[in-house]
Amino acid sequence: MTIINLGDLTIESARSLLHEGKISARELTSIYQEEINTKNPELNAYLEVFDDTFAEAKEIDERLRSGEAPRALEGIPFAIKDNILIKDRICSAASRILENYQASYDAFVIKKLREAGALFLGRTNMDEFAMGSSTENSAFGATKNPYDPSRVPGGSSGGSAVSVASNLALAALGSDTGGSIRQPAGFCGVVGLKPTYGAVSRSGLIAMASSLDQIGPIAKTVRDAELIFDVIKGKDLLDSTSVQYQPQIPNLKSKKLRVGVPKEYFSVKGGEGIDKDVLGVINKAIETLRGLGHEIKEVSLPHTPYALSCYYIIAPAEISANLARYDGVRYGLYKEGKNVIEEYFKTRAAGLGEEVRRRIILGTYVLSAGYYEAYYGRASKVRSLIKKDFENVFREVDLLITPISPKPAFKIGEKIDDPLSMYLEDIFLVTANLAGVPALSLPFGQVDRGGVSLPVGIQLIASWFSESILFEAGKILESHR
Repeated sequence: MTIINLGDLTIESARSLLHEGKISARELTSIYQEEINTKNPELNAYLEVFDDTFAEAKEIDERLRSGEAPRALEGIPFAIKDNILIKDRICSAASRILENYQASYDAFVIKKLREAGALFLGRTNMDEFAMGSSTENSAFGATKNPYDPSRVPGGSSGGSAVSVASNLALAALGSDTGGSIRQPAGFCGVVGLKPTYGAVSRSGLIAMASSLDQIGPIAKTVRDAELIFDVIKGKDLLDSTSVQYQPQIPNLKSKKLRVGVPKEYFSVKGGEGIDKDVLGVINKAIETLRGLGHEIKEVSLPHTPYALSCYYIIAPAEISANLARYDGVRYGLYKEGKNVIEEYFKTRAAGLGEEVRRRIILGTYVLSAGYYEAYYGRASKVRSLIKKDFENVFREVDLLITPISPKPAFKIGEKIDDPLSMYLEDIFLVTANLAGVPALSLPFGQVDRGGVSLPVGIQLIASWFSESILFEAGKILESHR
């Protein structure tokens, strides 16, 4: 067996090794499972490791030996966020209310990965129902940052980000409603993509906020994220919001990018409290692009200061509607009561965590009679203005560059009792979800905190269905960091 350095392994290099017969899919799976057995007890990235992956790997090895043409992700070991359905597997969304729920079908993205030859190592930890920015809200314990286990990995896709950063999987899937792929990718030093809304089907994703949710890849490199995206994108008849992907490729002059720096993300009001070291990493990325001859231009997204308030009205409103189905009657946890109303109360009190209950209550309030227009109606109008801001700015530039988070990964427990402080972690991320545009997180530097080097990521945002420009710019920065 070829000696494998997991830290240097990418999807592209793993494919070469597998296709050339230098390593088998079964051997590669074994290496990753050994890493999981060693590291996961401390990191808590996986909630479950699947026991039949070896059998599936054996089938792939037989397929390769027979001379069949290798598929796009043949033998590549994936970790899957625990809110994406895999047939006959538990899918709990890290909640007690779905602790024993077994999926009856594959999510669209799982079907696509299977068709491409991917292997599934297990399901990863997350904030309950994807509500959180730290993966501390899981009913099954917090996930820890591999760079400093006293710190959070970000959320809600923290388990998926940690699995890739810690070499517990070669790639992973997460979901992003308000930064839940990009923020943990930034905190853990890996690449994360939130695709254009509708580019990837949400069929088989346990819904949080349906007009904001989007499934996307977490990987080691921009190229790996691109390979995964190319597999999972596309129209799905079971998701009416999905579309047949038609990439928008901008007409670049002399292959030079026009890069916008939105002033609201760096101003006192829009970016108050940005750590100076984090800001230094962002500025270094901007100057790197400038030094390579790309045009840097300050631009304005004037409604950015209202985005967080807008998001935390729209998202809880949709949460309250989506989570009404978890009542103990049809599936999931059930607590007996004297009547159906008491059963609802007992089941939801026992099965739903504090943050989930908080958002359901908030969402129910903003949708209630007498308050709908004052809150949800007004937030919807602001959302339209935010989308219009992006339409205007992408007439001037090809992409935007921004911070991901005001600070590097914070300590476990530091913000858990201060919901407002936790919500502010999303300040640079929610606009992309509100507008539906694609955004890419990639690592670009590190900062020292207490003798520990913590990753810092940058965010690139492009126009609708312009993922290609994100990949191009991401590869440029990746090669010059």
